[in-house]
Amino acid sequence: MSTFLAIATGYVLGSLPFAFLLARRRGVDLRQTGSGNVGAANVLRTSGAPLALLAMALDGLKGALAVVVAERITAGPVAPVAAGLASVVGHVYPVWLRFRGGKGVATAAGAFSVLAPAALAAAVTVFVMVVAFTRVISVGSISAAVTLAAMTVVTRSSWIVIAGAIVAAVLIVHRHRGNLARLAAGTERRIGGA
Repeated sequence: MSTFLAIATGYVLGSLPFAFLLARRRGVDLRQTGSGNVGAANVLRTSGAPLALLAMALDGLKGALAVVVAERITAGPVAPVAAGLASVVGHVYPVWLRFRGGKGVATAAGAFSVLAPAALAAAVTVFVMVVAFTRVISVGSISAAVTLAAMTVVTRSSWIVIAGAIVAAVLIVHRHRGNLARLAAGTERRIGGA
């Protein structure tokens, strides 16, 4: 029962649409503006860097909180990973926005900051380097997700954390399929560009 509660709590925390709410305070509906994505990257495009950084921080916090709550109310390693993944699913498919959410990158980062901090540090480094070089957030996000999964293996995380990181990476890459199509077509947005 406590595992179910941890997973449900993770989903509810993850489904809180901070990016949507912050942008709406500026009169912007993220679903109708920019990329149409309800996440920090679209906040950056439509509402500026300070609000985007706040959205990213809050999205990360809900992932971390989901894992911490699960650790407090359950025993063993499975529930915290499941709760972390549930928070990512909640962010991607929030019930409050008819299951149309963001791409889960910041929320996954928050969850794995607790579950696998060393692997996350490597993933964040890759994200920063790739975005600095390409000026394309989606490329950085996909690269970071794959790096996170790989680094959980390299750092010898537990099997459940490795499995969780792989699932998170697959979900994140899947959510970026439109970006991948635009990258192939040469039409993906760049920071500071059109």
